[in-house]
Amino acid sequence: MTLQKAIGLSISTILGLIAWFLPADVYGIDNLTIVEQRVIAIFIFAALMWIFEAVPIWTTSVLIMVLMLLTTSSSCLWFFSEKGGYTAEHLGTLIKYKDIMAAFADPIIMLFLGGFVLAIAAKKCGLDANLARVLLKPFGTRSPFVLLGFLSITAIFSMFMSNTATAAMMLTILAPILKATDQCHGKGKIGLAMAIPIAANVGGIGTIVGTPPNAIAIKYLNDELGLNIGFGEWMLLMVPFVIVLLAFSWLLLLEFFPFEEKHIEIKIAGKFRNDWKAVLTYITFGITVLLWVTDQVTGVNANIVALIPFAIFAITGVIDRNDLREIPWDVLWLVAGGFALGVGLNQTGLAKHMVESIPFSSWSPFLTIIGAGLLCVLMSTFISNTATASLLVPILAAVGTAMGPSLAPFGGITTLLIGIAISASLAMALPISTPPNALAHSTGLVRQGDMAKVGIIIGIVGMILGYLLLFFCADFLFH
Repeated sequence: MTLQKAIGLSISTILGLIAWFLPADVYGIDNLTIVEQRVIAIFIFAALMWIFEAVPIWTTSVLIMVLMLLTTSSSCLWFFSEKGGYTAEHLGTLIKYKDIMAAFADPIIMLFLGGFVLAIAAKKCGLDANLARVLLKPFGTRSPFVLLGFLSITAIFSMFMSNTATAAMMLTILAPILKATDQCHGKGKIGLAMAIPIAANVGGIGTIVGTPPNAIAIKYLNDELGLNIGFGEWMLLMVPFVIVLLAFSWLLLLEFFPFEEKHIEIKIAGKFRNDWKAVLTYITFGITVLLWVTDQVTGVNANIVALIPFAIFAITGVIDRNDLREIPWDVLWLVAGGFALGVGLNQTGLAKHMVESIPFSSWSPFLTIIGAGLLCVLMSTFISNTATASLLVPILAAVGTAMGPSLAPFGGITTLLIGIAISASLAMALPISTPPNALAHSTGLVRQGDMAKVGIIIGIVGMILGYLLLFFCADFLFH
């Protein structure tokens, strides 16, 4: 462990312990119980661990789930319960241990699991690269349109695949072009390399499975607040937003990184396979996407649809146990840890007590919504987008519920929570902001200053467009 990580671990632990043992009245929350204070301490510890990345961020999620089970659950260690000498009144409500453990089997986790399996099967049969070849062909060889092609295709793939996997695949396809100095000189190369992470980050906004923050927001809107936002409804609002923001990004990249050459040749080897496993993958991929888009018509929600390809590919041998090792389990554990924190905030009554202690009646609803988005962008620039959404969404769900009708003129609580999902994806100013950014930076072509300049501009424009869209359309579509 490096010195920096050791310092981060020490700070996280010390501040977490201080939060655990502070007098309850320091928090300014009326009737704060012992269990609620323990959840606050674990929350602070988790936030700092995710910020400092003292250990891999998924391991923090596993640790906080275990800490919650041992100290705040209905099956906690005896000296943390009434048997340890606490009165029921001061101890507060213990969390059902099954609900903490169920965070890893949440329907949203299953949605991502199915999406990851679908991506693995597509990669095995070469569907991803061949689709990229076919889809890039209509853009021709003129340099500006080649750039538009990479932006568009990367965004499309990132709507249904991991943003990181999409960026890695598209950078692999782009690598020969970047190396061909006789084809691509000067700043044009930088624009092509930057197009990949920009499109991956923006494209992920387009669907519920595009990036974890989307799914986290949907979980609270549907499960906790009783809405019924479907896969198709989300796309109906977000895909036009993605298209407009990609068009702006294209013009921005052309302005900052103009091409010296007029034409660029793209050569991607390979052809579509026609063996039965490949054909089965093509058909299953198409049916799954169709069922996702039409979930409000078929009545089968996106979470269940995601398990269909898993079952088909497993029973037919398209994927095997070795392929299961390629599933990014770290992402699933990270999301599950955030869900567990949400369970703790709600079941102990902490979220309710926090909201009751804050004078939201004196707050402007507009500033609350925009302030939450800006905070999310700031946090997501330095820590995982998923970790940021996991921290902010449960609290803001409670805040939005408390503010109630005052949010209605601005799209209601849907604007508040979906704004967080959008803001998380728009944090792309640094190489550490997202894995696609890091991959692009690793090519050696993209300087941190260039990434910051473009990322900040796209982030600002994206937030303006995103919130305008939510203010005027969210309440109409998501009711």
